[in-house]
Amino acid sequence: MVQSREENGRLIISLSGEIDSSNAQEVETRIYEIRQQYPDDSIELDCDRLEYASSAGLRVLLRLIQQTDEVILTNVHSEMYEILDVTGFTEMTEVRRAYRVISVEGCELIGMGANGMVYRIDPDTIVKVYRNPDALPEIHRERELARLAFIAGVPTAIPYDVVRIAGGGYGTVFEKLTARSFAKLLAYDDKPLDEVVQMSIDLLKLIHSKVIRSDTLPDMKAVALDWADFLKDYLPAELHEKLHALIAAVPADEHLMHGDYHVKNIMYQNNEILLIDMDTLCHGHPVFELASIYNAYVGFGLIDPDCTMKFLGLSAETCYTFWRRSLELYLGTQDAAVIDSVEEKAMIIGLARIMRHQIRRDGMNREDGRKMIETCRSILAQLLPRTDSLVF
Repeated sequence: MVQSREENGRLIISLSGEIDSSNAQEVETRIYEIRQQYPDDSIELDCDRLEYASSAGLRVLLRLIQQTDEVILTNVHSEMYEILDVTGFTEMTEVRRAYRVISVEGCELIGMGANGMVYRIDPDTIVKVYRNPDALPEIHRERELARLAFIAGVPTAIPYDVVRIAGGGYGTVFEKLTARSFAKLLAYDDKPLDEVVQMSIDLLKLIHSKVIRSDTLPDMKAVALDWADFLKDYLPAELHEKLHALIAAVPADEHLMHGDYHVKNIMYQNNEILLIDMDTLCHGHPVFELASIYNAYVGFGLIDPDCTMKFLGLSAETCYTFWRRSLELYLGTQDAAVIDSVEEKAMIIGLARIMRHQIRRDGMNREDGRKMIETCRSILAQLLPRTDSLVF
């Protein structure tokens, strides 16, 4: 009925069966015997096998919560959760619901980002699997971001369930989607490139037209300044000072941005466009969004043209064409000089981000990493001296 184990400063106590007046005192005594062995640990009550708790059982839990600095209840099944919610436990401490378990083994990988991978688990359903094995705070944050975007009028695929992944970790299940990504539309020639670019930019402009004032959204200017600060020891002083000054001079902007906008994060279903992977939602000047888009289509493939095929399922040539035509439509011009100028502004931010990314992931000790770092440094050395502003 009461079992325990200790993991990294957390005492995990597993409860099973029913706790009522006939055994509540016995359960409480056993919990306190276990607790005395690990007096400094936080406590997790694993309720996966707890079927029922009467008022006597609830009083055991209440006393434990009142006498312990940190107690969380995990794997709480629906009926038990309702009891805890009605009796106020969810206001006193963290109570985590039990989640159904699914497997993604053998499923089609349809998207990949910095924080997770998106799989199709059946013809109607997709699931985002998070890289962080303890991703519940990330999941709840992404659900809140998706809600904000949906209310603002951005066509968003709504996550409706949280699941545990067989083998470890958590995932978010999205509404029934028979959609195909824009990457698939291009790869299988379902729609011409120009039409897909137009749909992509129409949606991007819609996103950028929204102003959402929320502390939940990161400010990309502040994030980019952190990137520049990180590179202080890896760029010549004059280049670092110029990079930092250019980013600092970008005006504050509360317009919405996706933050990881590319053809694998845009879905097409029944003539409807849906945006997925909302954990990167942020706000700022559009140059920061264009920098992210440049990296997805061009930057990450600078030294390995096959990178875009691995990441997006599209050739480097197709991706570069998509990027340039996206700039034409976004800027509303075919003037090569204007397009080149904005491209260079996006490249400065994008390559600074890639350079930092490589250094932080031990790129200095890998041949491909060193090559990418030096490529970014060399291009930045060309662009920064001749750039007076990142604003367009």
